Amino acid sequence: MAGRLLEEDPELAYEHTLAASRRGGRVAVVREAVGIAAYHAGKYADALRELRTHRRISGSDYNLPLIADSLRALGRPEKAIELAHSEESANLEAAVKVEMQIVAAGAFGDLGKLDEALAELESLEQLNFNRAFSFSPRLFTAYADLLSAAGRPEDAKRWNEQVEVAERALGIEQETESFIMDLAPEMDEEEEAPRAKDLIDPVEDETEVEDEVSDQDDDETAAAEEAATGIDEEDGLSEVAESGTEGEPAESEDESSK
Repeated sequence: MAGRLLEEDPELAYEHTLAASRRGGRVAVVREAVGIAAYHAGKYADALRELRTHRRISGSDYNLPLIADSLRALGRPEKAIELAHSEESANLEAAVKVEMQIVAAGAFGDLGKLDEALAELESLEQLNFNRAFSFSPRLFTAYADLLSAAGRPEDAKRWNEQVEVAERALGIEQETESFIMDLAPEMDEEEEAPRAKDLIDPVEDETEVEDEVSDQDDDETAAAEEAATGIDEEDGLSEVAESGTEGEPAESEDESSK
């Protein structure tokens, strides 16, 4: 039920997942469902708490992009970047890694660091003008938006036009988990201006993401306290009234923020 309501009525979907959590709050998939529904409903502090709890219970890093984007939406872009550059994120599977770097690029953009934002996406081999992965429309859109913000409207226009090409190409094929479509295999990409990643020096991470792993008993106690208070102990964040702030979501290409 909650899954069907996510796009149609995210607030109602969140209420459904909360009801499920009262009966199965110690089940990882339930906490994940609550976190994802909270994220779509714009309740980012709740999403952060629930997705971290799911990660502690399950050991899965699959939702790290949503955790990072929740941090970004709560005004913590530096923490989002730190998580994106962590060892855990380095080991993500390709599609999830792309989503994480889209979040990191958005966080750099929030800080006004457009060269670093562009470099974040340009470091991805999947940012290929003539090839479409299942997530390419979203990646191309994020890159075009940054090019536009950086004062490169012609480049932005080319990539925006390629979003539609990629969508058409992907739409005529049966979708699989890892398919790739050549958009113009006989053509090389036109020469472009130097990429931002070639103009800045790589910076080694100076900090590591805080260890989020705890004993099961401690996790259950913390989860119960968080559910009662709405306080996220790791960041000292509490849920606030719904705002218009939107993070750069880690979603499939057919969602509205691609």
